[in-house]
Amino acid sequence: MSWTEYHSKLAAYELTRKFPIDDDQRLSRALVDAQVELNPHQVDAALFAFQSPLNKGAILADEVGLGKTIEAGLVISQKWAERNRKILIVVPSNLRKQWYQELSEKFFLPCTILESKSYKSYWKEESRSPFVSNNVIICSYQFARNKAEEVKVVPWDLVIFDEAHRLRNVYKPTNKISNELKTIFRDVPKLLLTAIPLQNSLLELYGLVSFVDDQVFGSLDSFRDQFNNASGEFILTALKARISSVIKRTLRRQVLPYISYTNRLPILQSFIPEESEDRLYKLVSEYLQRSNLYALPTSQRALMILVIRKLLASSSFAIGGTLETLIQRLELRIKDSEVEKAEALDKIGDDFETLEETREEWGDLETDEPLRGEDVEAIKLEIEDLQKFKNLALSIRENAKGKALLIALEKAFYQIEVIGAEKKAIIFTESRRTQDYLIRILSDSPWKDGLFLFNGSNNDDRSKQIYVNWINRHKDTDKVTGSKTADMRSALVDYFREEGQIMIATEAGAEGINLQFCSLIVNYDLPWNPQRIEQRIGRCHRYGQKHDVVVVNFLNETNEADQRVYQLLSEKFRLFEGVFGASDEILGSIESGVDFEKRIVSIYQNSRKSEEIQSAFDALQAEMGLEIDSQLQNTRAKLLENFDDEVREKLKFRHSASQENRTNFENKLMKFTRFELEGIAEFPTDFSFILRERKIEGEYPIGLYELPRRSGDAHLYRVGHPLADFLLRRSKERVLPNAVVEFDLSGYEGKITILDNLLGKSGVLQVTLITASSLTQEEEYLIFTGMTKDGQYLDEEEIARLFSINGRILPEISPNLKDSEQMSMILLEKESLVRSRVSKRNIIYFEEQAEKLDGWAEDLKLGLEREIKDIDRKMRETRRSSIAAPTLSEKLHFQKEIKTLEEIRSQKRKTLFDAQDDIDRRRGEFIAEIEKKLSVSYSRQPIFKIEWRVV
Repeated sequence: MSWTEYHSKLAAYELTRKFPIDDDQRLSRALVDAQVELNPHQVDAALFAFQSPLNKGAILADEVGLGKTIEAGLVISQKWAERNRKILIVVPSNLRKQWYQELSEKFFLPCTILESKSYKSYWKEESRSPFVSNNVIICSYQFARNKAEEVKVVPWDLVIFDEAHRLRNVYKPTNKISNELKTIFRDVPKLLLTAIPLQNSLLELYGLVSFVDDQVFGSLDSFRDQFNNASGEFILTALKARISSVIKRTLRRQVLPYISYTNRLPILQSFIPEESEDRLYKLVSEYLQRSNLYALPTSQRALMILVIRKLLASSSFAIGGTLETLIQRLELRIKDSEVEKAEALDKIGDDFETLEETREEWGDLETDEPLRGEDVEAIKLEIEDLQKFKNLALSIRENAKGKALLIALEKAFYQIEVIGAEKKAIIFTESRRTQDYLIRILSDSPWKDGLFLFNGSNNDDRSKQIYVNWINRHKDTDKVTGSKTADMRSALVDYFREEGQIMIATEAGAEGINLQFCSLIVNYDLPWNPQRIEQRIGRCHRYGQKHDVVVVNFLNETNEADQRVYQLLSEKFRLFEGVFGASDEILGSIESGVDFEKRIVSIYQNSRKSEEIQSAFDALQAEMGLEIDSQLQNTRAKLLENFDDEVREKLKFRHSASQENRTNFENKLMKFTRFELEGIAEFPTDFSFILRERKIEGEYPIGLYELPRRSGDAHLYRVGHPLADFLLRRSKERVLPNAVVEFDLSGYEGKITILDNLLGKSGVLQVTLITASSLTQEEEYLIFTGMTKDGQYLDEEEIARLFSINGRILPEISPNLKDSEQMSMILLEKESLVRSRVSKRNIIYFEEQAEKLDGWAEDLKLGLEREIKDIDRKMRETRRSSIAAPTLSEKLHFQKEIKTLEEIRSQKRKTLFDAQDDIDRRRGEFIAEIEKKLSVSYSRQPIFKIEWRVV
């Protein structure tokens, strides 16, 4: 005996069933689809995001390193499975590739990164907005804001904001980008991801919560009056209750049973530049400090000075090529060639690959001042200077920092050997030319084997050969995506994991890759943006890293400004040592790493003497205010964190439940597939099969199929795969005749106690699908009803377990399937229980929303009353001033003020009741809207009815 068509049809409905929003099993499909081992706090966070169909969104605020991207991936994956596929992800521009990689590799979701180039290309090819796409769209904050008119007309099913703490000042009218984004996405379901929902003021919490849902609190003034200066337990408890349905936060210490943490171990390698290098640095620095630079566009001067200074610090080879580009641009300015002039500046981006991304972050557009007659001579003199600098750069064949790299690698690899990690290193540089220099010096080193480049183009011979080998190896598997860019990156990462020893990577090249197998990071060039540094280190130092991670930095002993920058990054931002993610609080204290970069550039530009440099950095350090007020830390903990024991117990339950749901789902999917593909596929394991023939409708490739999270080169099989979708649809549409099904309990290897009393008995059972539909969701319930021939009722679990054992259809036996009054009554009772369950749950949803709206309405009324109180306070102050006035004219002036205030107060009192009535009217409208959303209609669909026997 084996499965029957009735087993298959029931399994097909179970595998595609739409679960209620509050059911833990709702995520089963997403859990199976994820190519990653999920931790219980991630499942818990994803379920929190789905906790009510009436919520406008959520803020996931787990501490850094706990996988908020994975949590969001689960939510997106579930939305995708439910065919809600208008999904937008708004991220800092330097995280776009990382998100693309995570969603593509771990959740197999089709994604598109939108930036200026891809946007224009799509419009050109498709003649329509790329936001109207069948893929998950990923773009930057700035890009979403710039394309507001296109973005706001799309009916988004979900919009995710990563690093959402940059929205926390949305309550300030001056914060234009945040306010524009809030307006664009006001009525859209949102998910905000941030480790720092509250940093310096409770008003930031107000800002983030109101961005998600502006009906949690009333006006800013009423919030400020009630909560902003609150420290009492009662007030904090009230505030926590208000935000409990919006914000979810888990701490690292609460997940220790599931995640182990590693440390960052810093190595600082000092060096002293050669005389020629030092002279080049000083000459170019003095040039950049000139009041007038013709080589740089006026609007981009600060940005390009940053880029040139970074290349100057990288290597003489990097700055030499850049100086040549500046010379070319000046020559084109004299010719007044606008297009070629712009292209010349873009050539710097061929070396400094993050130029376009940095330009977008800084928001600069290229414009030049028009030339006057005397400017041409000045440009010629500037060309002469740049030519001298370039010649000096080209005369330098070795760099002191390059020699220091060899010393640092020897120290670092020794440290790696001590901690037992693999001898692999990633060296980060910001320049392609510096990459070439490093390849040259390392090719003569003990680490020459397994040496390769990783950058934005990967067009060197070594990379091409690695790519060809990878393609040949993975031919005809799902690992090959067809996108050369994506496949090249996968090929290089796989090579690094399996054979490579040192990857020399640019910033742009290494975005979006995960290198948990590597434990040595070398910052050959150190960015000034702390958030970029954290992203770099996060390539290796992340969940899944088994060893401590060694972080190597370099320091020019002769450069005071460089020393102070490193001190800030090391001691204040704490980027290079300590426990995993120790910098999350501090990184969030700056609005944007770009602002920090700009301040650093300003110091380099405006400080010439040692005292000026020290004074400027002292001022910056004081202004940053990184020492977080202990009272605010205490307030944050009380508002956002739950007791550790309470969290751990919940996660313990979530861990076992999610594991069980995932395992059951996997087993059911593979048993279903085995039955449907009988005769044309082999099943070497419980989680894989080999399709041998194409004897089914449709074009499905033959070969090995595996469930996600399995190893090997195979087609990744899951619900959602075209083959699985076809089999499920075919089974559900199969018309099954009345039949007698014999279940083989005696042949079952295990023991199912609940079925023991059915052995030797027979009866009738039926399976019915009840669908509950509302404006916010659709949910399905499988109802099992059955009886024995002697009139005993079967409970739901007994019938469900019957289909967990094999059976066969008995031929030529006419089943006795007359509808009985008893069976109809049982079905009605069970349907009534479903309706009651849905109704009770919807009442809870309704009460939560009503309570939220009550708080919102009271806040607004308090705001109105506050205006009258403010007038009363002003009147008291004016009376005191009148009494103290020394002259009659001054007393008369104050009396007139009092009279004016009395008239205003009288008018405010008259309008107060009308305004309060208006608030109650608006609340009533919102309540009516909620009732409409919760209105449910029911439908009933028979799945099958059989006569059963247990032998």
